Amino acid sequence: MYQINLNNPCKVFFIGIGGISMSGFAQLLHENGFNVCGSDMKESKITDHLESLGINIIYGQKTENITADIDFVVYTAAIHPDNPEFVRAKELGIPMMERAEMVGQVMKNYPNAIGISGTHGKTTTTSMLSQIFLAAKKDPTISVGGILDAIGGNIRIGHSENFITEACEYTNSFLKFHPTAGIILNVDADHLDFFKDIDDIRHSFRKYAELIPENGVLVINKDIDKLNEITDGLKCKVITFGLDDGADYSAADISFDEKGHGCYTLIRNGQKTDMQIKLNVVGRHNISNSLSAIALSEYYGIDEASILNGLSDFVGTERRFELKGTFNGVTVIDDYAHHPTEIAATLAAAQKYPHKHLWCVFQPHTYSRTRALLKEFAQALSLAENIVLADIYAAREQDPGDISSKTLQAELEKLGKKAYYFPSFDEIEKFLLENCINGDLLITMGAGNVVSIGEALVNK
Repeated sequence: MYQINLNNPCKVFFIGIGGISMSGFAQLLHENGFNVCGSDMKESKITDHLESLGINIIYGQKTENITADIDFVVYTAAIHPDNPEFVRAKELGIPMMERAEMVGQVMKNYPNAIGISGTHGKTTTTSMLSQIFLAAKKDPTISVGGILDAIGGNIRIGHSENFITEACEYTNSFLKFHPTAGIILNVDADHLDFFKDIDDIRHSFRKYAELIPENGVLVINKDIDKLNEITDGLKCKVITFGLDDGADYSAADISFDEKGHGCYTLIRNGQKTDMQIKLNVVGRHNISNSLSAIALSEYYGIDEASILNGLSDFVGTERRFELKGTFNGVTVIDDYAHHPTEIAATLAAAQKYPHKHLWCVFQPHTYSRTRALLKEFAQALSLAENIVLADIYAAREQDPGDISSKTLQAELEKLGKKAYYFPSFDEIEKFLLENCINGDLLITMGAGNVVSIGEALVNK
């Protein structure tokens, strides 16, 4: 297996360099002296940025793009074995690695390699922890799955021993990582197109926890069901957090300001501290996320002032309860929530945000997830007063013909909730313009392209 050594740069080719994660690591290797080039199917803001740094990008994936002087090739999980560049690299015997393997290889170069995992909240918690490390002047290298204003994008190249990244469980990607410290935020049923069931998912998180060495640490949510199955017998130190009593890190005196931002007193090892935490993000779920970031920061010896400043500086990432603007006096928020647990958390947070009526435009993400969690989706969405459904965003899947947003609409109606379905974004926008009134709150929600509805309304 080829081993990436940041002290020994060479020539690397990225198949699908324009992806958010691939582009970040392409930039990281480039700034460490590697000769980076790559291909993508079309130009984008991301590829334009990479080219501005001096990275050579070829549009269109062709056999001749792969030359014998390339030392190794990185590809995404979306690349099929019949891809002409993939085939050519195999023919030339060039070492190849999938994106997750590359991330793991990079992590080996950092004594403090932190991987933030969990079914929900990875991007937010990675960003919170990053802000704390920045406030403490720890000069971390950061890879986040969204756009974080504090680093001007999704990647920051530091010059210290500290590396912070998201660790995604889908297709067991995080099992290729090499963390010295980890966070497990939660374990829920999701990605059931890959995992068999919740026990299969729990097993993968156990395997991830086992990757952390004896001199490392795992910070984990005490409220995870059957927690002992993940933590029993681990070699590393285990620190728990949670909103209820009994965790190593918990919260007391929880309140919310007029914008729904959480405030609380930190409890450490059962003792109330003098630390008054004030967040600039909404919801109880973000109080929980912040507890994990505090626990890990204190493990690394970060001072109280840096923790408080870092959390105060964090105002969210793109597509996480992101204020998009207003139209006709209606406030528009966009959120990436695409799992019932996330939807419930976002809508609960929205209840504390100023509004007359709460509207949710939901775009289900993948047929398999919609089918597997249909009743849970309906229960979560019922927290909104007014529900508008867009067609399912297929992503990586083909339409099986037996599940649609109309199925979800019928499930909501079983719960006594009126839900509106429209097959096009234009129809949804027209309906909202006619029915939302001054003072209402509109949330566009989902992991697909539903964000464009709110943006179109704000820009009218």
